[in-house]
Amino acid sequence: MSKVTISLDSDLAIEVMLLAGTRSPQDAVELIVRDYLVRGHRTEARAGVAPDQERLADRRSAPEEGR
Repeated sequence: MSKVTISLDSDLAIEVMLLAGTRSPQDAVELIVRDYLVRGHRTEARAGVAPDQERLADRRSAPEEGR
């Protein structure tokens, strides 16, 4: 699995840690991102389609740049 490094305001990171009940900013952000994805998948399941299905279909059919 590849890793991504981001910078966050320290006050924001601390607040997220407190709300998420974690001991590290990385754990808090990972938990929140995972929760966001689960909610998105639930929404897709209820609606029957992904909100950006057309945009994703366009990206899949378009050739990649630089190839």
